[in-house]
Amino acid sequence: MLAAIKRFFEDKITTTTENDIEHKLRLATAALMIEMMLDDGKEHDAELNTLIEKLQNTFDLDLKETTELFNLAHEEVKEAVDYHQFTTLIAKNYSQPQKIKVIENLWAIAYADDKLDQYEELMVRKIADLIYVSHSDFMQAKHRVIEQNSK
Repeated sequence: MLAAIKRFFEDKITTTTENDIEHKLRLATAALMIEMMLDDGKEHDAELNTLIEKLQNTFDLDLKETTELFNLAHEEVKEAVDYHQFTTLIAKNYSQPQKIKVIENLWAIAYADDKLDQYEELMVRKIADLIYVSHSDFMQAKHRVIEQNSK
């Protein structure tokens, strides 16, 4: 109960600074990546390792910062009803190249276990639509990841 009240004041009452928005965007991005990792109902080490690597590279974080972001985002995922709260934030605040990078990272996680589940592909497609990434950019991101994995 106290956590919910605290969150309300943090989200609704206090003024939002640029750092707050950046923090929320990182959480939203990480949460979508965790959703992708969990989408097929199994946690694969390869997917987890790829997710951690993508968080570090995308946000230029050290391992401690990455672990903290992962843990916070994992809690957000547990409390979330759906991932629209995450996609809305990304759609409003990220540039088109940043949105495409999110999609590329999701593809990388989906392909990390060398098997693309039909639900994983559907999830990437839904997220791409929700953050306004064109079908062309969606497919190009997919092909870049496939090409990188084949090397």
